[in-house]
Amino acid sequence: MNVLLRRRRDRLDSLAEAGAGQEGRSLLAEALVRLRRDPVAISGAAIIAVFVLIALFAPLLAPHDGAQSFDELRAALRPDSIPGPRPGFPLGSDQNGRDELSRMILASQQTLLVGVLATLIGLSAGSVIGVLAGAFGGWVDALLMRVTDVLLAFPSLLLAISIAALAARPSQTTVIIAVSMVCLPVFARLLRAGMLAQRHSDYVLAATALGVRRKDIVLRHMLPNAVGPVIVQATLVLASSILEAAALSFLGLGDADPGRAEWGLMLANAQAYLDVRPELAFYPAVAIILVALGFTLLGEAMREALDPKNRR
Repeated sequence: MNVLLRRRRDRLDSLAEAGAGQEGRSLLAEALVRLRRDPVAISGAAIIAVFVLIALFAPLLAPHDGAQSFDELRAALRPDSIPGPRPGFPLGSDQNGRDELSRMILASQQTLLVGVLATLIGLSAGSVIGVLAGAFGGWVDALLMRVTDVLLAFPSLLLAISIAALAARPSQTTVIIAVSMVCLPVFARLLRAGMLAQRHSDYVLAATALGVRRKDIVLRHMLPNAVGPVIVQATLVLASSILEAAALSFLGLGDADPGRAEWGLMLANAQAYLDVRPELAFYPAVAIILVALGFTLLGEAMREALDPKNRR
């Protein structure tokens, strides 16, 4: 028995000595290490990086004005033919004699703008609701959660269509508001759950016993510990926001300006020319799928990396 105990003690001592020279890392640091080694996260981050760079520098990258029609392209337009790739126009023309490549590049700006703004508005409003419901509980929690339950009762796209249809005139602003209202209950529910999990933790009870103000406990202690999953969810919601914004534009509820390039509207306009030049629908459809895929891959990888169950 003494020999067995001695071996166990020696084993523990050796493990302690091996780890003595290693610096402890937080959950976030370990998650970043796993993300750098995860091919799924790298693929998603690469797609997002390319998309963001193209959107930010779209006016510099676009070879032509996306709203301008060119004489050489209009001259080749026929009822049964739309010009394809040619010198100076790598993706050819659209149905109005405009450069398709330039419109695809400029449309990335609109997609990024709508997706980011809708997600930020939904995140901000949902966070306020989630913090109030989780921090106060009682009738405040019941009232706010019943409101979010009403929003969650509708399918996301149907809710976005209903909100966008209330506007007197379709515009980019109505799309952003409609999509943000779809995102709001997701963030509210998630943050409320995190806040409720923190309410009865030891450090909250200790801070309450020491007389720390409730506002300080909520904002300085509970909220920072509950916001992590919400940030990860924002990456996934951004993918769905891009898809829903494109769907609204496809249905004619987006920006009605025909001169402004937007992938959903370009896809809708291409439906009448599928038998003439199907590439006009293929280009925006692939762009929407790739961008949504990039945010989804990165979001799922972040969720797995931050999950304590996956720590190795």
